[in-house]
Amino acid sequence: MEQWLKDDERLDYLLAEDLRIIQSPSVFSFSLDAVLLARFVQVPKNKGHIIDLCSGNGVIPLFLSARTNAKITGVELQPRLHDMATRSIAYNNLAQQIDMQLGDVKDAPGTLGIEKYDVVTCNPPYFLAHELSEKNTSEHYAIARHELYLTLDEAIEATSRLLKQGGKASFVHRPGRLLDIVSAMRANRLEPKRIQFVYPKRGKEANTLLIEAIKDGKPDLKVLPPLYVYEDNNEYTSEVRALLYGEGN
Repeated sequence: MEQWLKDDERLDYLLAEDLRIIQSPSVFSFSLDAVLLARFVQVPKNKGHIIDLCSGNGVIPLFLSARTNAKITGVELQPRLHDMATRSIAYNNLAQQIDMQLGDVKDAPGTLGIEKYDVVTCNPPYFLAHELSEKNTSEHYAIARHELYLTLDEAIEATSRLLKQGGKASFVHRPGRLLDIVSAMRANRLEPKRIQFVYPKRGKEANTLLIEAIKDGKPDLKVLPPLYVYEDNNEYTSEVRALLYGEGN
């Protein structure tokens, strides 16, 4: 086991997928948002090519590998996170299906191919650069969570350029950026088609947004039923337990 891990890294379970992932409390650990996006996105079962932007430690490509046999490419800017993702892919014997690319999302269309992909997923930085607090924030987390190197508009523009006509783009973000997301999507030939709000509990405001768009699609937005994360007793709801642990699947 030790040959797979570095420094304070650990090997965690992705229980519903029966996979393992390398994580680090000081560098990067995935959040529930990644799980939600990986389950929300519609992917082809066998054919096609998927690209995941802002891949971090490769969690979304790993999740998607349990749902599809299509080729998956991940793009990550930070060398340390890219290295963690590459080792996780190798540990799970998925190198034939998943390829991790080290690079800037803004450069991805030029380096990886314009209008080449059937599906794009993206869990981008949520917070504006000026919202960055120096307190208890490592460089790795700061880059992943704040728009220091990639803005929402840049992520959506790159997504559109990567997608084939009729291809699907799925994002996870914060509800407060909904209008920014829709405006940027429509400015880049992406028509929102499905949206779902995620709530911490019933009676609380939504704190997560899932949205899927089709390149050059016709206007027709479906709002899916709400997803609640916790019951009143602070236990995961049955829906979220199924996503995390495979219970009830």
